[in-house]
Amino acid sequence: MTESDLSDLRERADKGDTSAADELIELAAENGDVKELRRLSDSGNSTATDQLIELAAENGDVKELRRLSDGGNSTATDQLIELATELGDMKELRRLADQGNSTAADQLAELGEVDE
Repeated sequence: MTESDLSDLRERADKGDTSAADELIELAAENGDVKELRRLSDSGNSTATDQLIELAAENGDVKELRRLSDGGNSTATDQLIELATELGDMKELRRLADQGNSTAADQLAELGEVDE
């Protein structure tokens, strides 16, 4: 796809063409284009958000998952907890637990990282 074709697709998607948006999301996901998925996600496209979460989890992108989680996305929070656990990132788990996330608190307890 040429840059001109991509630009046209973005314009159509931005004007509400759901088929164009779906195609753009599919291309972005296939190409690992976090920037495009983030742009679409930030404009309210839930499919783009789902793809962005999936890509961030696959790439171990704690920062992107944290951004989405802090924005209220529970799926991103779940993925962030899973990734933080895999990475042994107690600081991230503690941060989430301190915000009231019981799953993160449970993970900390399971890992023996509970503050007395």
